[in-house]
Amino acid sequence: MSEPESLRGSSARNRGGVQRVEGKLRASVEKGDYYEAHQMYRTLFFRYMSQAKHAEARELMYNGALLFFSHNQQNSAADLSMLVLEVFEKSEVKVEDELLECLAKLFSRMEPNSPERVAFVSRALKWSTGGPGKLGHPKLHQLLAVTLWKEQNYSESRYHFLHSSDGEGCAQMLVEYSASRGFRSEVDMFVAQAVLQFLCLKNKNGASVVFSTYTEKHPSIEKGPPFVQPLLNFIWFLLLAVDGGKLTVFTVLCEQYQPSLKRDPMYNEYLDRIGQVFFGVPPKQSPSYGGLLGNLLNSLMGSGEEEDGAEEAQEDSSPIELD
Repeated sequence: MSEPESLRGSSARNRGGVQRVEGKLRASVEKGDYYEAHQMYRTLFFRYMSQAKHAEARELMYNGALLFFSHNQQNSAADLSMLVLEVFEKSEVKVEDELLECLAKLFSRMEPNSPERVAFVSRALKWSTGGPGKLGHPKLHQLLAVTLWKEQNYSESRYHFLHSSDGEGCAQMLVEYSASRGFRSEVDMFVAQAVLQFLCLKNKNGASVVFSTYTEKHPSIEKGPPFVQPLLNFIWFLLLAVDGGKLTVFTVLCEQYQPSLKRDPMYNEYLDRIGQVFFGVPPKQSPSYGGLLGNLLNSLMGSGEEEDGAEEAQEDSSPIELD
């Protein structure tokens, strides 16, 4: 027998062994012996890990977590979900879409406001940083954003969309957010904030896609440009100015639209950063805002400077508080 055939045979035997073990554990859970089953899962986890059977450990913990979730055993399920992450970390497995989708599925089954979910997503994002993005892989952010959107947790969904590459999905979420939670007079402000934040994160493409999709799909926005709302016209001109890179155009634009920009005190702070990133404006010696507002802005912008470039759209970023 050749070596590849031997390996395939070994893999098949291991898979059969995992299936037999899973069958026994499933029967135990179905009978309601949750504690005993949970302890057995953990025992098997450490046994597999000590034998470097990472794939078997991962499969067993993942299926076990889903089984406990289906029986509303949140604590046991969350614990096994953490063990899935531990396998990823210790086996140094490559970050791939399939694994990110597994993590997102576990996340979607956790209680929305549970401490376990917060701990899980923080650790998952940290692990996924093996790929692009200092704050986690853009694909994982996108999957988390969609789950939170379905839960109508629009604020948290927006955070994750900002660190993803899905400008279109972000726009569609914002349309729903605006329609269900906002006033008609604020339809322009929902997209303005998102565009400015995308630009602060050096993501020009995301900013453009969010703006075009939102203005096309929002039922309360008349077809443009130009638009009825001055703030939307400002954002439209701003995106053109960013492409052109001329400081004089940017400066005049900000001056002309000050009445609209005064609607939110953060707009000019975002624009200060955009001026630094895209137009070479030197940073201010001291921030205009202190305390909580200043900290919020700094958390969005990041404290360090990096070279501009498409590759950094997701990289030059730091944790962001949106509300």
